[in-house]
Amino acid sequence: MWVAALLAVTLLGSAAVMLSPDRYAGKLAAAISAVPALASVYMYYVFLTQNGGAGNALLSPGEVAFGQQIPWIDLAGYQISYYVGLDGVSMPLLALTTILTTLAIVSAWTPIDERQSQFYGLMLFMETSLVGVFAALDFFLWFVFWEGVLIPMYFLIGVWGGPRRKYAAIKFFIYTNVASLIMFAGLFALVFNTDLTSLALPAMAEAFRNASGLPTIAGFSLATISFVLMFFGFAVKVPVFPLHTWLPDAHVEAPTPVSVMLAGVLLKMGTYALLRFNFTMLAETAQALAIPLAIVGVVSVIYGAMLALAQRDLKRIVAYSSISSMGYVILGLVAFTPHGMGGATFQMVAHGLISGLMFMTVGVIYNTTHTRMVGDMSGLADRMPWTVGIFVAAAFGYMGLPLMAGFAGEFLIFQGAFDAATLGSAAPVLTSAAMFGIVVVAGYLLWAMQRTLFGGFSLETDYEVGPAAFHDVAPLAVLLLLVIVLGVAPDLSYDMIQHAITPLTGGGA
Repeated sequence: MWVAALLAVTLLGSAAVMLSPDRYAGKLAAAISAVPALASVYMYYVFLTQNGGAGNALLSPGEVAFGQQIPWIDLAGYQISYYVGLDGVSMPLLALTTILTTLAIVSAWTPIDERQSQFYGLMLFMETSLVGVFAALDFFLWFVFWEGVLIPMYFLIGVWGGPRRKYAAIKFFIYTNVASLIMFAGLFALVFNTDLTSLALPAMAEAFRNASGLPTIAGFSLATISFVLMFFGFAVKVPVFPLHTWLPDAHVEAPTPVSVMLAGVLLKMGTYALLRFNFTMLAETAQALAIPLAIVGVVSVIYGAMLALAQRDLKRIVAYSSISSMGYVILGLVAFTPHGMGGATFQMVAHGLISGLMFMTVGVIYNTTHTRMVGDMSGLADRMPWTVGIFVAAAFGYMGLPLMAGFAGEFLIFQGAFDAATLGSAAPVLTSAAMFGIVVVAGYLLWAMQRTLFGGFSLETDYEVGPAAFHDVAPLAVLLLLVIVLGVAPDLSYDMIQHAITPLTGGGA
């Protein structure tokens, strides 16, 4: 019932905020979103202390936490149900979603000054879909939530975005919708060649992992073809090179609170789906294709970092750095080792917090200076000490500073990938190449900070610069605290992640 309550509160809250006057919408949305945020913290505590980490929701569904299954409909011979539940992979991501939504809504109080009720209502509707994506254990239900995210995001970018907002919104929608169709085709090519009678994800996982006698097409097995199609569909959402071109436009044109959700949670939909479908249901195929997949991840790391190094817009710098960070997740997943896959999952949460913090901080700076260009401002540290201090801390977190969440995720990925059997003799080479990305990250972040935050004060725009309002800085402080807590005590998430990952790496059923 807990997941159903989260879905109900956010969905009904979305309708209530839509109907409220603009002057109350922001505060009302924050209050409503705080309910699922606090509930998810409680669920996290219960999961951590009473469930023993649970198991993997797809491979050991009997151990799922907060599970609920209600028969829904029979569609063309397939049983579809309202089936939800959480394990050590989805629980941290659900908590990330609810907490980040509340903080993003508070951060919107300053920049969003028109059609506020619609904006905040769409933010809550997006939260409903995101919660459903991470909790659903029936494919039909999951796909409804997966596609449901596109609707609010399209309008949030297209209505409240920058000068090229319509172009960015349409590009985002086309890329992700076409990717979903390709993924759908790949998945159902397998469904139609098995004896499945249910679209429950555990049933699909069992059928696909044990499938035999699948046909071949042009010399390739159906499992391989389906894997590639599904990987393509999910990789667009991650995104990885060369499927990333929608992301910078979406980030630059989206209002800052939407960029926070896009980088912090929506990109994790892609890596989460890859873990659930490609690397769980088609594990043997994933291992057979490990080296080319790892190359995709490493190229994304280096390419994204190099592109970030060439940018002058702070938002574009953070946007391209997200491509680089998601490349690490791909490398960890293909390792198929406890630390590789566990570190990749941990990195999803860590990057969600740090990228959200970076975008939010850039937004606070933009609210005051009305520019994001590196060459247009300098010496902000004296005028905005709290904001600048948090920005510097977040940047060092992105660089992998020890005792911050980013360090733990990247270290675990490198440790797990360095001697991964799936990568053979290429493992040390690929891992070392990925490590080079950290050097480039340090280069572009230190360069951007030196130019904009320190030195003598100057500003190309004609605005008075002073300390940001409390409601702008408070969400930054909360996110920074979470980054530090997860860096100092990674076992708060990593233990439960390992319980869910172990069955995938041969340590359990």
